[in-house]
Amino acid sequence: MHSLGVVEAPVVPTVQTAAVVTTTAVAPVEPVQGPVPVPVSAGPGGADAVDLETLARARGREFLDDLVAVDPRDLERADVDDRVLATAQDHPPTALDVATWWAGLPSATRSRLVAAVPAVVGNLDGVPFDVRDRANRLTLRTGLADPGTDTARAALLGQVDVSLQHAQGGAPRSLVALDTRGAGRAAIAVGNLDTADDVTVVVPGMFYTVTGQMHDLTDTSAGLHDEQAAAAGAGRGEAVLAWMGYRTPDMSNILSLDLARTGAERLERVVDGLEAVRGDDRPRLNVVAHSYGSTTALMALSSGRMQADTLTVLGSPGSDVRTASQLAVHRGQVYVGDAHSDPIAGSGYFGTDPGSPGFGSVVLDLSAAPAPSADGVFRRPVGHNDYLKPGTASLHDVALIAVGRGDLVRDQAQHGRGGGHAPGTAPDMYLVRPQDLQPRD
Repeated sequence: MHSLGVVEAPVVPTVQTAAVVTTTAVAPVEPVQGPVPVPVSAGPGGADAVDLETLARARGREFLDDLVAVDPRDLERADVDDRVLATAQDHPPTALDVATWWAGLPSATRSRLVAAVPAVVGNLDGVPFDVRDRANRLTLRTGLADPGTDTARAALLGQVDVSLQHAQGGAPRSLVALDTRGAGRAAIAVGNLDTADDVTVVVPGMFYTVTGQMHDLTDTSAGLHDEQAAAAGAGRGEAVLAWMGYRTPDMSNILSLDLARTGAERLERVVDGLEAVRGDDRPRLNVVAHSYGSTTALMALSSGRMQADTLTVLGSPGSDVRTASQLAVHRGQVYVGDAHSDPIAGSGYFGTDPGSPGFGSVVLDLSAAPAPSADGVFRRPVGHNDYLKPGTASLHDVALIAVGRGDLVRDQAQHGRGGGHAPGTAPDMYLVRPQDLQPRD
């Protein structure tokens, strides 16, 4: 997320020559901890087998049971069947049903499903994250090795592949979602979602695509992870999810909220999946949302179907949420960042500005004066895409919030002042030009 007036997404980054490590190894599949397993009696082949057409029509728990029972001759075909993928990735069973179903499967059945239908298993919220990583990497490797993969899909897969690489000593990355249909969707975790004490979901804004910006979003999330780890100290585990799990707007639909509504529903399912997998071992959940992503997150947290411990919105164009009390977020834990020279922040373009007086948020102190740090000063963010750059006061504040030290941020906050930036008129959204994109750093 870089700075250029109102521009959001960077161009496709070049691959650096520094030594990298690709985390392809995945731990053995273990039963999920949380829901009580329900034995599954159906198996491959035999009189109880179902065909591909039956599976394609199934929904809910029936879909899961049919996936186990489908005839072996049809199982691998199911992984490339548009109808089956649409059910698994667009209209899936509930995460709790998935977690309970997976916990009741024999180990051999789990291994068979990962090998035969990785695009299905890897995108089911409720399946353990290490298993999803294994399945999605199989989809990734298969697609990259297939000479029949078209140019657009190869570019998408290549961007994901680069995004999974990390510098020597950096936190491991796992591929917890990969949808190669159309413009694609993906989610990469930095750190261990299965064990982390603090989990942060980063929701990007307009112009972000898997093919164009997955690498940048993942590296930005890795920087936030490292800042959180430094702020939390020893004894806590951090995980940050770079979530490109919804289609973000481009110039053709920038004025519509339809994509935000769809994105909100998908974000709700992500949180359901985390809760279903972790069970009683629930982590602190933080949502960090930028620009149009903040509109998406505000919709999700006001739906009554999702809750979070903290919400931090950066450069928000607003939403139909009028006050923080409408959000399923802990009291006093809604934070707003309005950077200097950001024409989107404070505009209220899509409704109420979450940084406005009376909303009930804590507005981060992102004024022009430098903030002290152990290494000297934190640089203040400038423009719409500077918030999560290394060395900024905003990145440090977001990290403190995510590890439960929002009290330190509130001490410096601009209480009730509606942010340090409030344009008198809403910006012309058509001035946000994708051809103006430039590298993040």
